[in-house]
Amino acid sequence: MKKLHGVAFILLVVGGLNWGLTALGFNVVDMLLGSWPAVETIVYLLVGISAIYIAVTHKKDCKDCGVG
Repeated sequence: MKKLHGVAFILLVVGGLNWGLTALGFNVVDMLLGSWPAVETIVYLLVGISAIYIAVTHKKDCKDCGVG
C-alpha cells in the first residue's frame, strides 16, 4: 500500500502542476502526449483516481492528521 500511496501522490502532484500551468497557458500533458489522445485520457483518468484515493486514505496515512 505504501507504493500505491507514493504513485498516487506523484500523479496528484503532476496533475496539480498541470492545472496550475494550464492557467498560464501551458498544458504539459497535452504537449507531451497530444499525438496520443487515448494515452492522454488515461493519464487524466489516473490523476483523477489518484486524487480520489488520496482524499479517501489521507487521514489514515498522514502523520499530522492521524489520531494520536
